[in-house]
Amino acid sequence: MGKGFFQVPTAVNEPIKSYAPGTPEREEVLATYKQMYKTKMDVPLYIGSEEIRTGETMTMHPPHDHKHDLGVFHLAQKDHIEKAIQSALDAKAKWAALPWEQRAAVFLKAADLIAGPYRYRINAATMIGQSKNIFQAEIDAACELIDFLRFNVEYMAQIYEEQPESSEGVWNRLEYRPLEGFVYAISPFNFTAIAGNLPASAALMGNTVVWKPSDSQVYSAQVIMEIFQEAGVPDGVINMVMGDPEMITNTILAHPDFTGVHFTGSTHVFKGIWSKIGNNINTYKTYPRIVGETGGKDFIVAHPTAKAKQVATAITRGAFEFQGQKCSAASRAYIPQSLWEDVKKYVIEDVKSFKMGSPEDMSNFITAVIHEGSFDKLAGYLDRVKEDQDAEIIVGGNYDKSKGYFIEPTVILTTDPNYTTMCEELFGPVMTVYVYEDNNWEDTLKLVDETGIYGLTGAILAGDRYAAAQATEILQNAAGNFYINDKPTGAVVGQQPFGGARASGTNDKAGSKLNLLRWVSPRLIKETFVTPTDYRYPFLGE
Repeated sequence: MGKGFFQVPTAVNEPIKSYAPGTPEREEVLATYKQMYKTKMDVPLYIGSEEIRTGETMTMHPPHDHKHDLGVFHLAQKDHIEKAIQSALDAKAKWAALPWEQRAAVFLKAADLIAGPYRYRINAATMIGQSKNIFQAEIDAACELIDFLRFNVEYMAQIYEEQPESSEGVWNRLEYRPLEGFVYAISPFNFTAIAGNLPASAALMGNTVVWKPSDSQVYSAQVIMEIFQEAGVPDGVINMVMGDPEMITNTILAHPDFTGVHFTGSTHVFKGIWSKIGNNINTYKTYPRIVGETGGKDFIVAHPTAKAKQVATAITRGAFEFQGQKCSAASRAYIPQSLWEDVKKYVIEDVKSFKMGSPEDMSNFITAVIHEGSFDKLAGYLDRVKEDQDAEIIVGGNYDKSKGYFIEPTVILTTDPNYTTMCEELFGPVMTVYVYEDNNWEDTLKLVDETGIYGLTGAILAGDRYAAAQATEILQNAAGNFYINDKPTGAVVGQQPFGGARASGTNDKAGSKLNLLRWVSPRLIKETFVTPTDYRYPFLGE
């Protein structure tokens, strides 16, 4: 068999289609949306070579039209999870031994399938199942997932290329083995790209995976599995299971061959997983890798030298795109007194101009929140604000779940910088503003840093470079992704590796080789060409 030092195709960010009126992509995605909307899905468990339908099912409904039936997905019992684990272990040796360029080709093909024949299907599935407007679906389900797959291949090649120095008569080699055992991937509802990347990034490095998508994202997860199968991901490499999350997690974390978890979701759940791993530590054959991206209470801070219109746009885009259901969404803002009236005027104008409804109507900027539990939680916060003396709603504040789970984009003004909605993660279209005195700039930065438990994203807007530098310094631990003169959302693979610390996760930076390094266990091989035959060193001479 021929060999070579293979160069992978250079990764370039996937161009974002506009979906403007009259464009072919607009017509194509709308036609696909209509066709999928009328077709009921029957989503099985994917375990090894089998598609298993247990008969115990959960129904799927669009958040923006919760009475519409999209079909069902099947729920696993404990024996199915045990079977998925064994399937991953059975597939491990052959997949790990496959030459790396062959693994690369599988996921590069998956990227091209998404860019081409599956683009409108995966976008439409995300619009229907997660209520994303077409732009949010395009930048997520198509472009970001394509970027993850292509850039991860490039990063894998860079990792393998990094080798130690050798000396005279010695050749030192570093090989990057997959972890010993299987990886557990747990993905969230809010990004189809994350759902695809969490299992794929570990699998690319030679691992096999048991993947549990969010119940609220199974509709597009099914499309991801279709793509992986067509791309040639072998049976057992990525096993997709749904069911009771506690049962699934407990079964997996009790297995001696569990070797790592790749997680995106809530801080509370991640801490629970970490605790269970600690309690089971004597069970495992190796110390598991724990990689998680969790919550955020992301901020925008405006300096008095900022421009009011720019601040307002950062708020309305950063807080309300995808109904504020991004880990990075802005949900607290600190505005100087001198700018507040103008910022307030522009924000209210923007919010009142939003149209809200089904993503099928592409004039709608806002659609529904993900499910009734989220709706009820957010409505409860809004009701509380209406009762409190130290906060007021300046725009929005209404809600209606008669057809879909619609929460009006809402801006709250508070006089208390520690007010509930300034500190707690809401995960919805709610922004809380605190107005500070202009001369309290430095104290406000310290306040931002000390508020809440998170450290994911944040933004500073300032015309004064000294102020921007000061904010960058004081807020160095407040955000793993920090933005100057921009909103705190929209990280792009290969450009802004994403992740935060504190209660926001392990900051292993999805979309970079830092993340892929977590899924390998390096082995150093030293080969000596002329082996010594005498134990005596020169210092022992007479």
